[in-house]
Amino acid sequence: MRGAIPLQAGFGDEGGDRFASLHRATSRADDVYEAIFRQLMALKIAPGARISVDGLVRELNVSQTPIREALSRLEAEGLVQKTHLIGYSAAPQITKRDFNELYELRLCLEPFAAKAATTNLDADVLVALKEAATQMMMRDGGDERIRYSSFARLDAVFHDKILETAGNQLIRETLWHQHTHFHIFRLMFHARVTDEALDEHANIMAAFEARDPGAAENAMRTHIERSRSRLSQVFE
Repeated sequence: MRGAIPLQAGFGDEGGDRFASLHRATSRADDVYEAIFRQLMALKIAPGARISVDGLVRELNVSQTPIREALSRLEAEGLVQKTHLIGYSAAPQITKRDFNELYELRLCLEPFAAKAATTNLDADVLVALKEAATQMMMRDGGDERIRYSSFARLDAVFHDKILETAGNQLIRETLWHQHTHFHIFRLMFHARVTDEALDEHANIMAAFEARDPGAAENAMRTHIERSRSRLSQVFE
């Protein structure tokens, strides 16, 4: 069904949708969700590994209810699979073919969207994008798993905001339903994945601030090509 795409964190937005608040108050289920999400993104729970509800109950010291709620949310995001009579497991790692096809799709759609978004930018959108870019640069010296998983989500929000601004809902939904960013960040838990992306995001932002559609298109294409190059070594 068409409509809102349920990212779990984002920026302030007048519509109050998935960009609601990066630091909103969380329930116990939200906290459990975050804990499991971080383990999946940092490969502490390996792709394809069984996920024991009872084990998480003991590890996180909560009841089964918030565990199952969190796993249902992660299943909707493509990170967890549930098999009848077997239970939950982490989604398998995408194959080399899936990876290549995903990046071919991104290269077809996202540079175009960045170019289109440039003509629709307003002050509020620029503020939102800058906020995500700034948050992605933050290092608090804490748990690297937390920083990595936060970066993955913010990167998803950053790209989705560009797609939303471009105004083509079909492109936006097509890319979201591939769970693009969660799958690619789960390929390799490494600082290079995040650190090199920061300069590329800065180039995209510079093009937006200059209101230069051609530069935005080129900057996005370069970013996606370099991301593909960084992560393709997983399959070598």
